[in-house]
Amino acid sequence: MDSFQFDGIPEFTLAAQLGSFTAAALQLGVTSSAVGKSVTRLEKRLGIKLLHRTTRKLSLTSEGEAYLASCLQVMDELSDIESRLSSGSAEPRGRLRIDLPAAFGRRHIAPMLISLARKYSQLDLTLTFGERTVDMISDGIDLAVRIGDLKDDPELVARRLGDQHLVICAAPDYLNQCPPILRKSDLLERDCIIGWRKGLRMAWLMKNSKGGTEEQEVRVRHEFGDGEMMLRATLEGCGLCQLPTWLVSEHLRSGALVTVLDNYAGATMPIHVIWPRTRYIQPKVRIVVDALLNMAEEKAALFGVSDTLRLS
Repeated sequence: MDSFQFDGIPEFTLAAQLGSFTAAALQLGVTSSAVGKSVTRLEKRLGIKLLHRTTRKLSLTSEGEAYLASCLQVMDELSDIESRLSSGSAEPRGRLRIDLPAAFGRRHIAPMLISLARKYSQLDLTLTFGERTVDMISDGIDLAVRIGDLKDDPELVARRLGDQHLVICAAPDYLNQCPPILRKSDLLERDCIIGWRKGLRMAWLMKNSKGGTEEQEVRVRHEFGDGEMMLRATLEGCGLCQLPTWLVSEHLRSGALVTVLDNYAGATMPIHVIWPRTRYIQPKVRIVVDALLNMAEEKAALFGVSDTLRLS
């Protein structure tokens, strides 16, 4: 590979992160004009515009955002390899960007990651929480935990951690105020609480007579973009909600919530850890993947993994 193929990349990544050719030039020990010309040559070679230039600031184009994420990932990998070769150690180091499901991530995954970071002093974490599907490559995400079916993406690697089991439940006060709920169609006449996401259908996953799952439309009263708030509203007697067992188990045991339609409920959603496919898995990624797989086996009830199931 010719060395010129790397020309302009250090200047581009630094200018993009700092938002200024001048700031990048000060760190690189060159002139602002030299940085600008290097980036221009890089854009010409790639045939795309990477940066919007104004007299006040620089901003990335959509192509520039994707290219920057790829450059940073490659530079991180090179840094890790150099550190490993020089020290003879595969200890995780550097910043790891992880995207987690909101409620599940905050309650169960984040505490484990924080403990892991205390163990490895060179491991730095950036954690984000949300239910939306992110573009891991463009957004520069190193690792993500996802609940639900995954799209077939050759650029990503996925390992299954277990399953999330769903139940339909409500507070006794709410159930005492409405007729018994005996059929799936009754959900079209009751107050239902759903998770809000753009483009999400107003339906719940339920078992059918063949043992499979199908979507059942419901009458929506309230929508929340956060699982903890869905739980709070359900506990307050605002209606029925389909929630995972890891979120409601203590409230079911105490009687604060009661399940309904048990013959039809019980659908599951897979839980995966995913990361971008590369030839070399960085130690910081490998250590977190291994920790998540160990956690899934040690906390089988949380991940819906039976004693007979072992992750391969």
